[in-house]
Amino acid sequence: MYDIIAIAKTALWVVGLIVLITIIVKSIVSVGGNEIAVLERKYFGKPMPQGRVIAQEDEIGIQARTLGPGLHFLVPFLYSTKKQQFTLIKENEVGLVESIDGNSIPAGKIFGRTVEGHNTFQDGAAFLANGGEKGPQIPVIPAGTYRINPFLFRVRVVPVTIIPAGKVGIITSMDGQPIESGRLLAERITGHSTFENGQAFLDQGGQRGPQIDILLPGTYRINSDLFKVELCEATVVPANKVGLVTARDGKALPEQEFVANRIEGHRDFQDASAFLANGGQRGPQFDVLKPGTYYINPTMFVVTLDDVAVIERGQVAVVVSNVGEEPRQIKQAVEEAVKEAKASEETKKAVDSRLREGIERYVVPNGFRGIQQEVVGPGTYYLNRMAFHAYTVDTTNITIDWDESSETKFDPLKVVSKDGFEMGVSVKVIIRVRPDQAPYMVAKIGSIENLINHVIHPMIDSSFRNQASSTSAMNFMQDRQSEQKKAEEAARFELERYHVECVSVLICQINLPHELMKTQTERIIAEQQMEMYNSQQQAESKRIATEKTRAEADQQKNLVEAEIGVKIAAQNKEKAIRFAEGEAEAIRLRKEGEAKGITAVGKAEGDRILAIGKATAESYELQNKAIGGDGVVSIEIAKQIAEGNIKVTPDFLVQGGDNLNGLLSGYLTQCLAGKAKPEEVPKKQEA
Repeated sequence: MYDIIAIAKTALWVVGLIVLITIIVKSIVSVGGNEIAVLERKYFGKPMPQGRVIAQEDEIGIQARTLGPGLHFLVPFLYSTKKQQFTLIKENEVGLVESIDGNSIPAGKIFGRTVEGHNTFQDGAAFLANGGEKGPQIPVIPAGTYRINPFLFRVRVVPVTIIPAGKVGIITSMDGQPIESGRLLAERITGHSTFENGQAFLDQGGQRGPQIDILLPGTYRINSDLFKVELCEATVVPANKVGLVTARDGKALPEQEFVANRIEGHRDFQDASAFLANGGQRGPQFDVLKPGTYYINPTMFVVTLDDVAVIERGQVAVVVSNVGEEPRQIKQAVEEAVKEAKASEETKKAVDSRLREGIERYVVPNGFRGIQQEVVGPGTYYLNRMAFHAYTVDTTNITIDWDESSETKFDPLKVVSKDGFEMGVSVKVIIRVRPDQAPYMVAKIGSIENLINHVIHPMIDSSFRNQASSTSAMNFMQDRQSEQKKAEEAARFELERYHVECVSVLICQINLPHELMKTQTERIIAEQQMEMYNSQQQAESKRIATEKTRAEADQQKNLVEAEIGVKIAAQNKEKAIRFAEGEAEAIRLRKEGEAKGITAVGKAEGDRILAIGKATAESYELQNKAIGGDGVVSIEIAKQIAEGNIKVTPDFLVQGGDNLNGLLSGYLTQCLAGKAKPEEVPKKQEA
C-alpha cells in the first residue's frame, strides 16, 4: 500500500514537473535576430470591434504589436506566436505600405491619413491607436530593415524613382483637391520635398491631376501609387536653331494679338509656376530659346525648332512685327511727345508728311506693329518667326534675263515692228535696292519676287512692244543703242516709284525673221561683191601702169639715144641757120658793091634759106605739138635707122592699141620689112 502511494506521489511530482516545464516552455518565446513574433490572443479578452481584423493588446485576435528578437515571457496558453522575417528594403528601393486594418478612409480619398508615432509602421498598435486608416498609405519606407507586422501592413517593394540625365519627370497626382476650372495644370505646392512627402502635398492643398512642377535628373523616394511619374526628354535646342514656345495654359490671349506679352522671371520657361504667377498668357510666346538644354514641362509648354535667321553679306532683312502698338497710334504718340517736350516740331511735321503720303502706315518705327523702318544687317539672329517675319532683300545688283537659256526665268521678248515683222529680243535688266529703301520697297510690292513678276517683267515687255511698233524691224536693229537708252530711261522712271534703282537695261540680241535676214544678207553680199569688183578694177589699172613703167624702163636706152638725136637735130638746125646767115652776110659783103640786081638775087637767096630754116623750126614745133616729144623722137629715130645709125632689130618689142609709140613702132617695123610705104600712114596717125 505504501509503495502504491509513493509511486502515486512520485507520478504526481513528475506530472507536475512536466506541467511546470510545459508552462515554462509555453511562457518563454525566443525570437531570432532577423525575426519578429506575431502574437495571437486566444482567451480572456475583449472582442474586436465590428469590421476590425487586428486586435489591440486587450482584445482577442491577432495582435497589432509584435515581439522583436530575444526571449520573451508570456502568459501560458493565452497567446500563440508566429515568427516572420524582417521586412528588408534594399538600396534604390522603397516600400509602399497598405494597411490591412484601421479606420475607414473618408469618401473621396484614396490614401489613408498619415499618423504619427508608429515608427515607420513598426508599431502597429500605435498606428491603430492614433487613428491610422485602412488602405494605401502615403508615407513610403526607405531602404533598411524593419520589424513590420505583415498581418497588419502589406509592404510592396518597388524601385526608387530615377530621372536620368537629359530627362524630366512629369508628375500626375492620383489624389488631392480638384484642379480649378479652366486650368490645365495643378497649382504649385511647396514643402513636399519634390513630391517625396505626399502628406505635406495633400495637407497644403495639392491638387489631383497633372502637376506644374517637374522632377529634374536625380533619385527620388516617391510613392508611385500617389504620384505617377512619366519620363520625357528634356528640351534640347541644337546649334543654329531657335526654340519657339507655345504655352498651353495661362490667361487668354487678346483677340487682336498674335503673340503673348513678354513675361519675366520664368527662367527660360523652366519655372512654369512663375510664368503663370506673373500673368503669362496662353499661346505663342514672345521669348525664344537659344541653343542649349532646358528642363521644361512639356505638358505646359510646346517647343518647336526653327532655323536661325542668317543674313548674308550683300543682304538686309526687312522685319515685319506682329507685336507692338497699332500704326495709327504713331501720330497720337508724337503729338503727346511734342506736348511733353520730348519731340521737336520738325519730328511732328515729318510724321504728318509721311502719314499724308501713306508711308508711315506701313513703315513704322521700332515698337509699333508693321514693317520696321530700321533694317537688319548681315549676321545671325534668333528670330521669333511667330512674332516677326524677316524678308531678305539683296542690296547688291540683281540681274533679270529674258533669253533662251533654260536657267533664266523669262523667254525672249516677242515684239512686232511697224512693218509687221515679229522679232525676238533678248534683254538683261540690272536693278539694285538700297538698304535704306528696302522697307519701302517691301511695303509697296512685298518682295523682290513680286517686283520682278508683277512690275519689271510687264514693264519691260510693254516698253519694248511700244518701241518696236513705232519703227521698222531693220531700223529697230540699227538703232539698237537708241532703243536701249529709251527702255532704260522708262524703266528707271517706273522703278523709282517702287524705291528701286535701275542700274541698266541692256539689249543682248535681236532676232529678226529669217526672210528679212535673208534679204538683208543678200543685199550686203551684193554690196561686198561690188566693192570687190571695184577693188579688182583698181588693181588692174595699177597693174597696167606698172607694166607701162616697166616697159619705159626697158626702153630707157633708146629713149636716151632719141633724146640725144633731138638735141643733135636742134644743133643742126641752129648750125644751118648760122651757116645760112654767115653765107648770106658773106655774099652781102662780097656783092655789096655789085649792082642792085645782084643784091636782090642774093637777098632773095638768103630769104629762101631763112624761110627753109623757119619752116623747119616751125615744122618741128608743130610736130611736137601734134605728136609730142616722143613722136618727134620716134621720127628722128626712124631717120637714124634709115641711115643705118641705129640697130634695127630691137631686143624687146612693145606694142599697144592706143599708144602712139606702139603705132610708130609698128609702122617702122612694116616699112623696114617692105610691107608699107611712108605715104600709107594711118589717118589716126596723121591726126
